[in-house]
Amino acid sequence: MPAMFHPWFAGLHLLLPAGLLAGMLLLPPPASAQNAVTPPSPPDGQHDFDFEIGTWKTQMKVLAEPLSESPDQWLEFEGTSTVRKVWDGRANLLELEADGAGGRHIEGLSLRLYNPKSRQWSLHFSNARVGKLTPPVYGGFTDGHGMFQGEDFLDDGRAVLVRFEILPMAPDVYRFVQSFSADGGRSWEENWIATDTRTASR
Repeated sequence: MPAMFHPWFAGLHLLLPAGLLAGMLLLPPPASAQNAVTPPSPPDGQHDFDFEIGTWKTQMKVLAEPLSESPDQWLEFEGTSTVRKVWDGRANLLELEADGAGGRHIEGLSLRLYNPKSRQWSLHFSNARVGKLTPPVYGGFTDGHGMFQGEDFLDDGRAVLVRFEILPMAPDVYRFVQSFSADGGRSWEENWIATDTRTASR
């Protein structure tokens, strides 16, 4: 006989009146279980970026030295952003080309991917000068406001939190704002602001 077998337990059901045994089987679940509410699933946002498909005039300014002790110096650029739908909207690719004073030129892209399991988007950035993708920021949209967060490192090796927001300003006008935090999110410094105005439909 196995050491964990208890013969007194084997015949317990024979000692209980049939009515009591049936009543035990029909007892309602505890009140806490009855009142438990299953939290709603995040909305299916696989088409949240459909609004952006098309061509846009881009006006942007970039902080020359983010999170530094130097006085803020903003570099201004103007150019074009083109967004193409991929996988029927579950991904998209943004291509940016812009010029600034002093012959400055930016060629960049953003790859956005929708994860149907987490129901979140990941946004990946790159520019032609560097040729690699940054660590992604993750998030989604609430009432038209996009909020995405992640982590990255500055050129000097400091770890920072990254926040990227998409804000509707008017019909066919959107603002994109990137901010860094070096103190765990207690304070944020904007370092990249772009305003896009649609020039061609999707």
